[in-house]
Amino acid sequence: MDTTYAASMGEGGRLVVPAELRSRQHWQQGTSLLFIETPEGVVVATREQATRIVREQLSGKSLVDELVEERRAASRTEDAA
Repeated sequence: MDTTYAASMGEGGRLVVPAELRSRQHWQQGTSLLFIETPEGVVVATREQATRIVREQLSGKSLVDELVEERRAASRTEDAA
């Protein structure tokens, strides 16, 4: 579902989301959208979509577990020296 759509900025900063995109995303009139600014650009999503994106990004290995493993590996290296 990697499709590109174009929209022009209108008067007062208004954007018209193309009909095909609204249909594919099930966005109706009144749907609240978040604009999330990232270093790579802007992501437009509903709150539910944004929540799902964040949960997927955080579902990997625990950062605490990774740090503990790194410290243990460093300790083993130091003990061996």
